[in-house]
Amino acid sequence: MMRSLFAGVSGLKNHQTRMDVIGNNVANVNTLAFKSSRVTFQESFAQTLSGAVAPGNGIGGVNAKQVGLGSQVGSIDTLFTQGNIESTGISTDLAIRGDSFFVVSDGARQFYTRAGNFQLDADGRLVNPTTGYVLQGRMSNSAGTLVDSITDIQLPYGQKTPASASTGAVLGGNLDSGAATGTVEETSIIVYDSLGAKHDLKVTFTKTATPNQWNWAVDTSTLTPAEAATVTGGTGVLNFNNDGTLNGSTSTFSPIGFQPAGGAAVMAINLTGGTGLNAISQFAGRTTALLASQDGYAAGTLADFQIDTSGTISGSFTNGVTVTLGQIALADFNNPGGLERAGDNMWGTSPNSGEALVGFAREGSTSLISSGALEASNVDLAQEFTNMIVAQRGFQANGRVITTADEMLQDVVQLKR
Repeated sequence: MMRSLFAGVSGLKNHQTRMDVIGNNVANVNTLAFKSSRVTFQESFAQTLSGAVAPGNGIGGVNAKQVGLGSQVGSIDTLFTQGNIESTGISTDLAIRGDSFFVVSDGARQFYTRAGNFQLDADGRLVNPTTGYVLQGRMSNSAGTLVDSITDIQLPYGQKTPASASTGAVLGGNLDSGAATGTVEETSIIVYDSLGAKHDLKVTFTKTATPNQWNWAVDTSTLTPAEAATVTGGTGVLNFNNDGTLNGSTSTFSPIGFQPAGGAAVMAINLTGGTGLNAISQFAGRTTALLASQDGYAAGTLADFQIDTSGTISGSFTNGVTVTLGQIALADFNNPGGLERAGDNMWGTSPNSGEALVGFAREGSTSLISSGALEASNVDLAQEFTNMIVAQRGFQANGRVITTADEMLQDVVQLKR
């Protein structure tokens, strides 16, 4: 009877532990990226009343007689199943699709989390708003190339990108095939010098007597007299095929060169007529010749940023240039179930989790990152309520074992009477 009494006590304790875990799961049903837990029980020690006897001398064997001494908690497992991804529209909110973790640091130690509700601090660092721990990754150098060292993710608001002089320009649009000989059309092309200053160049197109042919030339009237005096090249011939497409092999383009005012470097711009469907054409219809593209730009400052599924952070500058600023790191573990909760939705390594395998989405990690979204808790309330009923019934049954054993002990005491 004492064995049954203590077995019932062990059952009560274990079911109370299970109820504690269920309660914690339910309490965190709306906690960002929370991972639910489960409790498993295992048999405790057993008392052997008689050992097993082997068959022999014409008789069969006899099994051992053992009485169990109750149960004990076998494990409390964390379930790292994927939580639902919920859109927020906030670019610094990040959700992981896969088994990886974000890496955050307090400056001395690294922690791991699935909760991606990051914010920018006063220094432009992406931080956990509760702890201030900084999101880790790799940053790019001045050339926009990612550097292979893990550090704080810090967005350089106020950073400037230098100007880039125009070296190439492409014509597009259409020249009217029905234009009379001597017809002059014009368009403007905007280019930038090495200091980022904008220059408006006028290009004229003159229909020649030769079928399907136009001469083009740079008109210096939009330049200052000093700049106009330095112009070189800037003339050529546009020849078109019978179907109105540009004949690139017979058309000529001499580079446009001039010395901008203000101390910028001498400009050398290769003007072309384009290729394929985007090339300048000569079809029947009004003239729409224009500058299709050019590769220069003025200086700019960082205005915004975007994060793609690989965790790459791209900065958008006021001059229209996009530059890679950094990439968010992801950590994987051989045994994520071995991680230890560190509070504030964070995890720390343990001897059984293994060390973090730090990589990047599509580069060492199979997980992807969703910007503007957060991962919800993976707690299943229907399952938790079912587990709650089972735990309650188990607790009641073990309580009944204790009261029954107590009544039997009372009967033994009363035998003396």
